[in-house]
Parts: sequence; C-alpha cells; structure tokens
Amino acid sequence: MTGPVRRTRSEELLLARISAAAGREHLGKRRATYGAAAHTAHAKPSWARGIRGLPAFIRYGRLFAFAAKGRDDARLDLYAQGMTIAVQGRILVVRYDTTSVFRTSPPHPRDPARVGPSCTLTDVTGERVVLSGGPDHDDAAPWHSEIQRGVLRAQLPRSLAALDRGERLSFGDIWLTSEQIGYGEVRAWWPQVRHLRIREEAVELDIDGRWHGPGPGVSGIPNLFVLSALVEHLRPDGVR
Repeated sequence: MTGPVRRTRSEELLLARISAAAGREHLGKRRATYGAAAHTAHAKPSWARGIRGLPAFIRYGRLFAFAAKGRDDARLDLYAQGMTIAVQGRILVVRYDTTSVFRTSPPHPRDPARVGPSCTLTDVTGERVVLSGGPDHDDAAPWHSEIQRGVLRAQLPRSLAALDRGERLSFGDIWLTSEQIGYGEVRAWWPQVRHLRIREEAVELDIDGRWHGPGPGVSGIPNLFVLSALVEHLRPDGVR
C-alpha cells in the first residue's frame, strides 16, 4: 500500500501563504483546489514575451505537466466565500460578493496559446486576472461552474434587495430597475420582456415577441450569469 505523498518545503510554504491570504479576507472553509493557466490582465501574457515552455503546475495540491503555451501556471483554491489564485509568485484573492466575472472570447483553433474555456475576473483590489483551462477543454468546467455558482449565491440576493429599494443596477451597458430594463435606445417594462439570449456573442432582448439586437457584447458585461438570473426572476412568467 502506498502512503500519502509528502509535500515539499516549497509546497508547504505556498500553502501557508494561500491560507493566510484566505484568512485575511475571511473566505471560510477551503472546498477544492484546481490547476489552471493564468495571467494578470495588466501584464503581457507569456506568449507575448516569447516564452515557449511552462513548468509543471499544481492540481489538487500536487504537480502535473501542462503542455500548453502562452499562460503562466496557477493554483486555484476555492473557498466558501471566494477563492485564491497563486500565479507568478503572487497570491490574488477574489471574493464572490464583490468580484466581476467577464466571459472571455472562446479559444481560437489557430492560436495555440488560447486553450480551454476562459474567463476574466477581478480580485479584491480590482486587478483583473485571466483564467483558462488545459488542453482538454473539460478541464476548466469544474472550477468555472463553481465560481459562477459562488458569485450567483453571493450577489443575486443582494441585487434583488437593491432593486426592491428602488436602486438602478448596471451590467456594463445594460441597466435595470424593478420596473424596466434597457441598453442604448432599447428600453422595456418588465411585463413586455419575454427572454434574454446571447447570439453571436451579443445580448438580445425579446420585447413583446420581437428580438431587439444586437445589444452589448458579452465580453464587456460583468457577471452576465447574475444578469440572466435577474431577468428570469423579473420577467412576467419568471421564477418568483
């Protein structure tokens, strides 16, 4: 029988830094650890700097080889109230109740640096970090869906409460109140709204049976899944 694999000194130090960062932001209990490829949005990604190879990176607390070119290796630790991202020697902290998650353009078959599903999200300081999965596109699915569920769980009740107080919410160029939704020249009362959909990477709204679009591009809309949940809740036959 093979016993548990001992962590190296560097792994122990990394875990200590991650735990300390999560503790400072009161993220709660650690739920899962994943590997991903990442770079901070203000810095040039690795492919732009001419880096061709990547070292092994951490998944589920251990190391494994990642053959993709173009992103730095990262460790994602998901907690009850947020997550940490260990990348480039730094520990970034994301809180589900304050982060903005942007849908990144899908991978391009002719660009080997862009692999797997990806998204951009903001940490507690407002810095943006781009995350993407490994060569197997399903590799990103667990952490991507868990992040969305965490953000939705934290932000949807607060958004509904704000609308009940008469506030106006903005998701990029789309705005909504408890009575209306709109973008650009498009505006509708909730009894007129039937559906919101994404078509060719842009938002479209069904108002009285007629689609209005293309609207704003999805890559510029923060927390699109929260917006979609609000529309489903507020439209006439939505969930109550």
